[in-house]
Amino acid sequence: MTHLPTTFRALHQGWSLTAAELAADAPDGVAPALADGIPAVVPGEAHLDLHREGLVDEPFDGDNEAAQQWIGDTAWRYATTFAWRPGDAARHDLVALGLDTVATVELNGVELGRTENMFRSFRWDARDALREGDNSLVVTFAAPVPEALARAERDGVLPSTNHHEYNQLRKMACSFGWDWGIDVAGAGIWKPIGLDSWSGVRIAAVRPLVDVVAGADGAHDGVLVAHVEIERDGVAADGEVPLRVALTGPDGGELVATGSVPAGRAEGTVTVEVPGVRRWWPVGHGDQPLYDVEVAAGDARWAGRVGFRTVELDTTADEAGAPFLLKVNGETVLVRGANWIPDHAFLTEIDRDRYARRVDDALEANINLLRVWGGGIYESDDLYDLADESGLLVWQDFPFACAAYSEDEPMRAEVEAEARENVTRLSPHPSLVIWNGNNENTWGSVDWGWAGRLGGRPWGDLYYRELLPGVLAELDPTRPYSPASPYSFGDYRHPNDERYGTMHVWDVWNREDYSVYARYRPRFLSEFGFQGPPAWSTLTRVVHDEPLDPFGHQMLVHQKAHLGNAKLERGWQGHLPDPATIEDWHWTTQLNQAHAVRFGIEHVRSLTPHNTGAIVWQLNDNWPVVSWAAVDHDEHRKPLWHALRAAYAPRLATFQPRASEAARAAAWEGLEPAPDTVALVVVNDTGERLAGTWTVTREALDGSVLAKATVEVDAPARGAATVTVPAEVATFDDAAAEVLVATADDPESGVAAALRHGAEVVDQRLDPSPLRIEASPVPGGCELRLTATSLARDVFCPVDVVDPAARVDAGLVTLRAGQSVTLRVTSQGGDPEAFAAAVRCANDLLGGVSAAG
Repeated sequence: MTHLPTTFRALHQGWSLTAAELAADAPDGVAPALADGIPAVVPGEAHLDLHREGLVDEPFDGDNEAAQQWIGDTAWRYATTFAWRPGDAARHDLVALGLDTVATVELNGVELGRTENMFRSFRWDARDALREGDNSLVVTFAAPVPEALARAERDGVLPSTNHHEYNQLRKMACSFGWDWGIDVAGAGIWKPIGLDSWSGVRIAAVRPLVDVVAGADGAHDGVLVAHVEIERDGVAADGEVPLRVALTGPDGGELVATGSVPAGRAEGTVTVEVPGVRRWWPVGHGDQPLYDVEVAAGDARWAGRVGFRTVELDTTADEAGAPFLLKVNGETVLVRGANWIPDHAFLTEIDRDRYARRVDDALEANINLLRVWGGGIYESDDLYDLADESGLLVWQDFPFACAAYSEDEPMRAEVEAEARENVTRLSPHPSLVIWNGNNENTWGSVDWGWAGRLGGRPWGDLYYRELLPGVLAELDPTRPYSPASPYSFGDYRHPNDERYGTMHVWDVWNREDYSVYARYRPRFLSEFGFQGPPAWSTLTRVVHDEPLDPFGHQMLVHQKAHLGNAKLERGWQGHLPDPATIEDWHWTTQLNQAHAVRFGIEHVRSLTPHNTGAIVWQLNDNWPVVSWAAVDHDEHRKPLWHALRAAYAPRLATFQPRASEAARAAAWEGLEPAPDTVALVVVNDTGERLAGTWTVTREALDGSVLAKATVEVDAPARGAATVTVPAEVATFDDAAAEVLVATADDPESGVAAALRHGAEVVDQRLDPSPLRIEASPVPGGCELRLTATSLARDVFCPVDVVDPAARVDAGLVTLRAGQSVTLRVTSQGGDPEAFAAAVRCANDLLGGVSAAG
């Protein structure tokens, strides 16, 4: 939650926007319209104001990105007037919680301050500038693109991965564009701005740090240490300030402790002990009890909430290298994660409801951790609040990504200021379990040819090894810290060594087939992924090429990866047939994305406990684009999302190639032997042991059983079991027409059947039309009853092609002959028969279409 005091008066009305210095390439007609100013929304952004007033078209549509580059080359001025009376307060401060980015703030013609960091807030004593009656407030922003370039020319260009010099500014890196992101670097008052009128003392910050210790009779006791920072008004006596901390538990019971800030000091601490505390747990490990915290410092108040838990990160060396093992309350967390980017290119368009929908997307896909990536922002408290309530863990990058950063002033001072503020702001959230210094900068310093380009200049390592861990050690030592991702936790180790710490795998996608995932044995895979287009309705809403083509102009505007659509084409080779139509291209590339990522996840999860986590790139999009996302910008769940839900199931059964003992004995020392058997691996990410018999069958596509065996599986809690499948069952006689299936004999086991296809789709003898579909209307939509007459791979209903607002509850379901599934479609007015006709499966790419009946 954002802690705005009751003494804060928002100044969000009556703003106008003008061009302080209009870009030379601005379109005709813009200058006259801006001369007198247009209405501006605060908090807001210049792009959005221009669009609301009809001066620019919808920024995401067609090729409008290129036509609107002048916005980032323009200096913008926001202005408003407001009435003010002195009242009884001793202090009147102008507070800006977020200015994007290089700005000059003037009140009644008096310059109060200059800013150059969108990641922090600013506060200025405004008493000398305020006047009774009408007041004029003006915020002028430098044009971000020329400003970044000017700093690079003045101070020296630093290596980065973008056509703009984004690393010269403390501004959201991906606002300058990314390999999935639109280039809309702009300006705006993006967080609340207003006057804070107060007397005596104000609470400047609260850090309610928690711990859990052993209590009596095996119980656990909570310890809350509230660090309270105050500011005195400079008028009242500089005496002792009483502190009171009240802690209210989920059962309503209240505990109170007191303390003080000594005279002449600005900080005091109060400790609250909580006997028999209810501990906060990650999703899948327990409940999420939250405790309300109220702090009083004199007459000033602060309110927040905490959850009591401990967090550890174990990177202790072992025989295989060094793990990356996250523990909460002493219990191992096997991470099933997704990388998070800002959920909209225009940050002020993200509200709590949108955050809540993304959190639901994560939880319903069995994701238990979001990594807030370093090319974005420190997110709104809304995201962390929702994570606190649901048990969704958060890994927070500091905002440094894929670039070298200056260690000189004023950059260094700004980095420290933003770190101190955000570490403090986010300290109450139990969901936040790890801080990370940078995304790929440490790796880049080794492998991306920086040395010659830097010419001896430092590249930011001081931040990741000294400044940031120093801030955390001082302000919040309760959470672990990693200097980078990827990172190997050793000075003389390659930062992306699979044997140590975290790893990113990007040769798959960029160069290699997705089967190459199987060559890796990462201890923790914190980035990997594969692209696919957004939902059909999302794509065609913004791409208007005639005819629609993968390499059409507007299509490529909405594909930011280098040679991205060529990589999509290369990626399906050997897996899926070449598509005959644009609709088939769309289905093929979405399906291949799902296959690729599921293959990778099942492989790394099968390595449990050697591997302790995977974080797929990425959960979400910030605009309509072909990308790695599982949920597109219009909030449609792509086939990948359904693949994630299956691959990230807490209990997962998967067939994996393994080397037999004989093969291992015959292999050269130090070399990994070639797999010569098939194993059933059952991963059990629950708190209960999973033991019982499983039936493994080799079946024809018509469902007839060709071979059968029973195996015993005993998977410990938070562990895995590996069982070799008898060769007479595992060996295909006719690979193109057979499938391997493993099912738990206990129907209450909660494990979906494992399938291993004898061949890729392109080589299988699948029936192109394997489904009978019955459609029936129900309140709020319809139901589709699908029955397979032969093996039907990856059945999916792209409901948005019928109704862009429609949603479906399941997808990417493989049905064996005779099996049925019911899909429930939510839609207001969509024709059930049209939804039935829209159903796709992998089979139909081989030449047929599904028939509704």
